[in-house]
Amino acid sequence: MTKEWLGGTTIFAEMSALAVRTGAINLGQGFPDTDGPEEIREAAVRALRDGRGNQYPPGPGVPELRTAVAAHQRRFYGLTYDPDTEVLVTAGATEAIAAALLALVEPGDEVIALEPYYDSYAACIGMAGGTRVPVTLRPHDGAYHLDLDELRAAVTGRTRLILLNTPHNPTGTVLGREELAAIAELAVERDLLVVTDEVYEHLVFEGEHVPIASFPGMRERTLTISSAGKTFSFTGWKVGWVTGPPKLVTAVRSAKQFLTYVASGPFQYAIAEALRLPDSYFEKIRTDLRAKRDVLSAGLTAAGFEVYRPSGTYFVTTDIRPLGETDGFTFCRALPERCGVVAIPNAVFYDHHDEGAPFVRFAFCKRKGVLAEAADQLRESFARH
Repeated sequence: MTKEWLGGTTIFAEMSALAVRTGAINLGQGFPDTDGPEEIREAAVRALRDGRGNQYPPGPGVPELRTAVAAHQRRFYGLTYDPDTEVLVTAGATEAIAAALLALVEPGDEVIALEPYYDSYAACIGMAGGTRVPVTLRPHDGAYHLDLDELRAAVTGRTRLILLNTPHNPTGTVLGREELAAIAELAVERDLLVVTDEVYEHLVFEGEHVPIASFPGMRERTLTISSAGKTFSFTGWKVGWVTGPPKLVTAVRSAKQFLTYVASGPFQYAIAEALRLPDSYFEKIRTDLRAKRDVLSAGLTAAGFEVYRPSGTYFVTTDIRPLGETDGFTFCRALPERCGVVAIPNAVFYDHHDEGAPFVRFAFCKRKGVLAEAADQLRESFARH
């Protein structure tokens, strides 16, 4: 097993530092450039002033948030969870993923992950002593697709779990009901656990988000992970959660207590209120991000990139080969000086680096004016070459 995640800095830190040094527009790291709802920010201030969460909150999370998470799962998906035994609050989804893999994976176990994958997946599987087995999503017909036959062939007698991510970062793919049903059947047939990262659950522009835990035989073998950062645009608050059957959630809690133990006390109370916002809030953030996606996608297309328009998340993947480029790392490191924009090379999300070499990811969770300026700069720069 490779240990490339040991030492050094991440590509996100490198590219963000490059953005600061050059003054470039940072469309690399995925964080909004505006805050979320004012009433939720005020809810956090109120919790601070009232002394709620200023000391260690309960290990599983404050009861108000655990109750709100359970109500959210019931409201949007018809899934019922006991707030006391089937919900765990974490320091963002990243900690939830780490704790889940540390709790459930033994040395030598194989973990299937959809490639390209969020970079912490590799580190967490490695820390747990597991072996990651990538199943690659490949682009065709303007989007990325999962080969279900390839997924089935990847399962061996050593496979412990499938690490799922939908809506998928970085490709923007949203797995449909038929695909999820096939994955569920495979998990039941081979007695596999599923850990599913659904942090972009409310950022779906085409299709729908369907939790795999809702399929037959899946509730008892699935840990569902989500967080507040992407949905409510408070990524710095680091409030995430895990839902699942008591046995699996207890295992995750056992690992989590030796990571952060607890975090984000006052913010937990604020996010409990956020999860109860009306449907109009969730529709508005989808509508706004869909429009931003379209602004950036149109600009990238006009600049000469091949664009894979995402069905969800707030990232768009592009192919740089129509620009006469083949190496995403070289391209992204030169881009800030060339046209004042920062992006991320997709190869960092691959075990098979050659598969991801010509692809580059841009984030569109920025103000429309910023995206329009970036699109203009890209168009002008590449039109001259």
